Formats: sequence, structure tokens, C-alpha cells
Amino acid sequence: MSRQPNPFLRRACTAAAVTLALTLTATACSGSDGGANEDKSSDAGFAETGLPIVKERIELRFSGKKAPLAPDYEQMSLLKNLESSTNIDITWENLPENVYQEKKNLLLASGDLPDAFYNTGFTDTDIATYGANGTLIPLEDLIDKHAPNLKKVFAQRPEIRRAVTAPDGHIYTLPASEELGIGAVPSFWSINKTWLDKLGLPVPTTVGQYRDALKAFKDKDPNGNGKADEIPLSFIDKWWCADIGDLFAALSGLPDNPQHRIVRDGKVIFTANRPEYRDAVAELHRWYADGLIDPESFAQDDKQYLAKGKTKQEVLGSYVWWETEEVVGTDRKDDYSLMGPLKGPKGRLVGRSNGSDYGRDAFAITRANKYAAATMRWVDQLYAPQMSAQVAWGPIGEVFEKDARGKLRYLPVPEGTTAGELRQKVAPVGPRVVLREDFEKVVEPEARAKQRQQDLNRVYGPYLEKENYPPVFFTADELAQVTEIETDLLAMVDKQRAEWIVNGGVEKAWDGYVAELDRIGLPRLVEIYQAALDRYRESR
Repeated sequence: MSRQPNPFLRRACTAAAVTLALTLTATACSGSDGGANEDKSSDAGFAETGLPIVKERIELRFSGKKAPLAPDYEQMSLLKNLESSTNIDITWENLPENVYQEKKNLLLASGDLPDAFYNTGFTDTDIATYGANGTLIPLEDLIDKHAPNLKKVFAQRPEIRRAVTAPDGHIYTLPASEELGIGAVPSFWSINKTWLDKLGLPVPTTVGQYRDALKAFKDKDPNGNGKADEIPLSFIDKWWCADIGDLFAALSGLPDNPQHRIVRDGKVIFTANRPEYRDAVAELHRWYADGLIDPESFAQDDKQYLAKGKTKQEVLGSYVWWETEEVVGTDRKDDYSLMGPLKGPKGRLVGRSNGSDYGRDAFAITRANKYAAATMRWVDQLYAPQMSAQVAWGPIGEVFEKDARGKLRYLPVPEGTTAGELRQKVAPVGPRVVLREDFEKVVEPEARAKQRQQDLNRVYGPYLEKENYPPVFFTADELAQVTEIETDLLAMVDKQRAEWIVNGGVEKAWDGYVAELDRIGLPRLVEIYQAALDRYRESR
């Protein structure tokens, strides 16, 4: 896990950045220029339609994040083919996410801007700040003139356009979507069925049975090597698809998530100051003290985590992730069983993730770009349905083949590689939209996606929370307040959750902790989130 900056310094810097953005809004240029250089696409022989996009070769520099297993983007065949067909040569500076986040902030704060960000990793604060001060140029005019594929997407799904339109009316970033509906539950729970069978235990259906199974994994040497090397339960604290929020639900009836924010009956609830949360944390400390929880769960990254299921000697008892093979490999996938929602004192409950199928941080053009029109035409190619599928999962010939009707079908995954690993290596992801109807006519869903849909409907659907917090766009004033309050608030909550699970003491410290959350500004934060939610629902 990367070292976290001082939260008070981070709060001050971020809040100052937002405030600066607001003061600069009046002077920032509007329209498609947005403070950018004069567009010189025509000087390179820009073509409004067809390929190549420019007659004379131009060079652009892109920065952004990439998957942990992804090679340098110059090596991806899909992107190499785009370079030759468009006559646009891109220097790629995409980095793994933990490295990129620091690099991104340096780039945005300096004058050394890339021409565009691909897989931007931008927060709403980034979009508001750097859109308002002209670092990111407004894109709506460029879309209208040079992006017929994206315009068609917006016509088919007006909600996608709404999702990327900032409160000032401009579009600074482009969308990414795969309309499969499987993001509602990213945290699937699995358990070592082979070990359960060896120990004569059932697949747990209650939280008590689950604890008993983890205790047996720890004490009874189910891998049979005579060593106490079993890991009963491992997860990644606060990771979007590997957190233990649904264990909070089983223990207390109140699910948790990395944002500690849920919605019930239209009302925003902050989970981490509720008695149910306190009681779940206290119980999890007892699990930790009994050796049932992997101590590295609070510090490991995804690469370390995914390696634990693939050790030479099988050591992993139970884990949270949404694909078995990605954690334990193809050779061991049959050793593990999906575990449904655990019944606790208040029944069975599955929390929803916050957000939707629509992301808004896929691509952005900066004021440094001299060829904005050509860049928009380049990225618009990625929104053609068949190209979006290749951007999402990989190219024809490596991942797909076309059937007699022209629909993309999956080739067999190479032996020794999972579908998830292959996708990381060959698909750049980023700007793409694959709609529900495209899965009928354009591309076959991944086998694992089909399975996930079935599992979601069959195993988790009946117990799913009815509501979640959607991807609202805050006003600039709201965003400044949210940034100022939430930075310190979440830093404290997340630090305390981990510390109390590991060392205990939540009961004794609870009243002071709740008072401190209120002092930092939790009531105002909930008020802002509620107002934004109400506004979002009224606009639908």
C-alpha cells in the first residue's frame, strides 16, 4: 500500500485548489477553445471523415493509468493499429494506478501537461478544478462537430450525457460504460469447499457457521502439510471489490462500503457512526484476535492479494473477489465455492456499491493540445460499438473472432491464463460504451460476466439493498465543502476501522470518535449528499 500523505495537508491543498478554481471560473475561456492552443489540425491535412485522420503525421502525448499486468501501451496491437490507420503517433505514459495518482497530480499542477489523459483517474474535484481553470478544455463543441459515434451514444442514452456534464454545463471528460448491470455487487464471497469437505463442514449459511469454518481452517491443518500456514480469511481493506462490507451486514444488519455511505428510503446514511457499525467492528476484532483474519488485509495491494491463492501449497481459506480464477487460478477454481449472503441477527442482507454502469473519467483533452479536433476524431473511433468491445476486452484475432453474422465471439483463453489476466494484457480499456443491445447484436458477453449475472440474480439478488448512491455531480460550492470535510473524515474513519479491528478498543473510544466526526463536519456532509441526491432524482 502506498504511503498516505498527511491528511491535514492534503485537505488544505485540495480545498485551496477548488477555491482557486472557483475564482478562475470567470476568467476561464468558454466554448471549444477553453484556453487551449489554436487548433492546428487543418495544418496537418485534417479529414472530417474517413481515414487517415490527418494527411501529415502528428505526434501526441497521452498520460493515464493502466492495469497492473498491462504492458507499455505502445506494445498493444489495438493501439498500434490505430496509430497506423489514423496517422497519429501517440507517446503513451500510462502507469499502474498506485504510481499514476502521484504523477497525475504533478502533471496537473505543473506546466508539463500531456495532450490528453486516457484512463484519467480523475475525481470530481479534479474535473471541477481543472475544468474551471482551463487545464481541461470543454469538449461539447468538439463532440458535436467531430464525434458522430459518441453523439449517437448520447442520443441512445441521454443519461450518459448527463453523467459527464459538469454543473457548469460543460463536458470535460468522456464516458466509459459496459451496460451489464453487474456492478451492483462487486464483492462476491468464496470459500474453500475442498477444505470444508475434508473437515466435514457445510458451506456456511449463517455468520456463526462461517466463523466456525474459519476457526477450523486455522486449527485443523486442512491442507495437510503439518504447518499452521493456512490463511482463514483474506481481503483488501476498502478495496472496491475485495472489502468486507457485507460481513458488517451479516454481523449487524448494516452493510458497509469504502465510502461508508448507503441509501435507504431515499435517505443518505453514513454507516461509520452507527451503533451497528461499532458492534460489527468489535466482533471483527475478536475474529482477528483469534487469528481468523489475515493481518496483511489492511496493507496489501491487489497484486499481493491475488498471489495468495496461487501459492505452491494451497493456503487460502476464504476471500472476497468477484472472480474465482483471478484469485486462485484455473487449476484450483473447483476447490472453491461461492458463498451466499450469511444470515445474521437481522437476517440476510447484501449491500450495493455506489455509482452506476456509467463512468465519467475515461478521457480528457488538455489546453496543451494543438490538435484537439484530430484528437476528438481519434477517440471517437473508440465509441463505435465493435471497437468499444475491443477496447474493453481485447482485439479481434487475440480475444475475439467474428461469427457468420459479424458478431464478436470469444476465442479460448490461453492455457495458464485467466480471462481477467488476459484482458489486462491486451485491452487498453478507457473510452468505450457497450450498451445492453450491443450484447445482443455486436459482442457476446464474457463467460465470466454471464456467470456473474447469473450468480448475482440467483445468489445475491433476493437480498440486495434496494437503493444506492448514484454518480451525482456536485455544484462547485458543494464540492469544495465535501472535499474539505470528507478528506479528514474518511482518513479518520478508515484509520480507526483498521486499528480497532486489529487492536480492539472501539467500545471505549466510541463516544469521543463520534463527537470528533461531528466536529469535522459529518452532519453538513450528509446534508450535502442528501441535497445532491434529491436534485439528481428530480432531474431524471
